[in-house]
Amino acid sequence: MQTQLAPEIFPHIRIVMGMVIGLGITRLLTGVAGLVQHPKRASLSSIHLLWVTSMLLELIHFWWWQFALFHLNDWTFGVFFFLIAYTTVLFLLAALLFPDNISEYAGYEDFFLQRRQWFFGLFAASFVLDLIDTLIKGQANWDRYGIEYYFQTPIGIAVCLLAMWTANRKVHLVLVCAHLVYQLSWIFRLFNTVT
Repeated sequence: MQTQLAPEIFPHIRIVMGMVIGLGITRLLTGVAGLVQHPKRASLSSIHLLWVTSMLLELIHFWWWQFALFHLNDWTFGVFFFLIAYTTVLFLLAALLFPDNISEYAGYEDFFLQRRQWFFGLFAASFVLDLIDTLIKGQANWDRYGIEYYFQTPIGIAVCLLAMWTANRKVHLVLVCAHLVYQLSWIFRLFNTVT
């Protein structure tokens, strides 16, 4: 792809990514609206609602941090396909929080804990995808995150493996709260402005 076309290519790719991310956000917001409309249809869960909050923040944050791709000059179909695969994983995480039908389960927490292997398997994959995404954006982008980034992925994957292994409600509550605090910290420390 010619370098002079890169500024014209990025908006096109951003639109396609935005459609998939928009579907994930829509899924989460529609699910929350359903909880408000029919609060007695299924029992509510703090674990579930906190993961909904975290995933909504993750989707919005993804859209924000992908602006760094504007500086990418070498666009290939492989990079485009990777980005669509990454957004698809994020959409699936959102979809797993609000299934089409919950009648087979005691509520959202029961569904979440029974399907936790899928959720946390995809979530672990998102850590790996984030590494690749950072490499695509270049060394300067990688260096911006500092030494913390070298620990973030292995710790994130280890936490996902723990969450896949245990159905203990207290463990899951601690994990989602810790994730939200770290997620907010990461966003406000490194992504408060677009660079």
